[in-house]
Amino acid sequence: MTERPSPSPATTHRDDAFDDGPRPLPPVRFAYDAHTWKEIAHLLLNLPAALLGFVYVTTVLFTGFWLTVTVIGFPLLAAGLMGARKLGALERRRARALLGVRIDEPSPLPLKTGNSGFFQQLWMMLKDPVGWRTILYDFIRLPWGILTFTVTLTSLFVLWPVLPYLARGLTNADRAMVRGLLSPSDELERRIAELESDRGVVVDTAAADLRRIERDLHDGAQARLVNLAMGLGLAKEKLLEDPEYAQAMVEEAHGEVKLALQELRDLARGIHPAVLTDRGLDAALSSVASRCTVPVKVTADLDARPAAAIEGIAYFTVSELLQNISKHSGARSASVEVWRSGDRLLIQVWDDGRGGARLDGGTGMQGLAERLDAVDGLFVIDSPVGGPTTVTAELPWRDRSAQDARRA
Repeated sequence: MTERPSPSPATTHRDDAFDDGPRPLPPVRFAYDAHTWKEIAHLLLNLPAALLGFVYVTTVLFTGFWLTVTVIGFPLLAAGLMGARKLGALERRRARALLGVRIDEPSPLPLKTGNSGFFQQLWMMLKDPVGWRTILYDFIRLPWGILTFTVTLTSLFVLWPVLPYLARGLTNADRAMVRGLLSPSDELERRIAELESDRGVVVDTAAADLRRIERDLHDGAQARLVNLAMGLGLAKEKLLEDPEYAQAMVEEAHGEVKLALQELRDLARGIHPAVLTDRGLDAALSSVASRCTVPVKVTADLDARPAAAIEGIAYFTVSELLQNISKHSGARSASVEVWRSGDRLLIQVWDDGRGGARLDGGTGMQGLAERLDAVDGLFVIDSPVGGPTTVTAELPWRDRSAQDARRA
């Protein structure tokens, strides 16, 4: 009997398949994961959300436009823009939850300032760019909402295999619209929010400084001057009856005068030292360093004087840091370096103390950081436990104009 030749590998594969019968193909796997279902849900919700926005815009804002000839027209229009802001916030939340679009919230309108009147606040609401962009978004969303709802609902029953790809394409257009119309307008609005916050810090700081000055005057120099007046009055009464006692009281009053003068000098130095006005930052920092209980080396490399406001902030920053060194550091030496780098004024204060300084450590560091942040400055602490401590402050360099010099 003739022996059957051995089949080739390809032939073997066909014979096995024929012998075992046809095998079913593996199921096709489409991208129906949780992310895709969120996109589909977003597309199905587009129609009710678009209807809500379109009805709101047409009823409230068109009514406001038509009534602008009356007293209530502009306030109604302003209220409609504020309501549009709320609708925009809802759309940002929906996009964040279902599309994963992370968009910063626009800065709120600064309507709570005490000096702004009704008409100023009304005008601010009427020219709100966030509200107007939301209105545009709601107008163009109605036809888009109808289209995406229809396509998605139809695809659920007819185009099931390609629905994930359709959903991805349609939601990418949604993402572009949300980013383009509902996100803050570049960095400007975020900058406005920062400036509003910084203005609050400056106002609070100024109010705290005024309270401190008032307290120092009331509890210090004023109290000494009152005691001085009383002592001189008693000395006047005793001048003829008991000259020796009167002389002792005058000597005591003389001592009170010296102390009162010293307190007034310290208070004036705390407001704005004369040496800073007359001779600049180098001399002023050398003066404040000489009063530190720790030996301090001062190095200032400045070819010009910055603006008076920046110069003052730099001086008081170093002054407070040196006070902290005297009170809390336990250091044996310290140094202060000031120099200009481009359009920035840099300050570095170093000490070889015990370290451990923090912004929330209760030594005024947080207040310094807030003051510098209010003028676009930076404040960085490097203070490991055991020391040394290096504090770096950075301020914007602003040229000292002739008006600054005259005012100083």
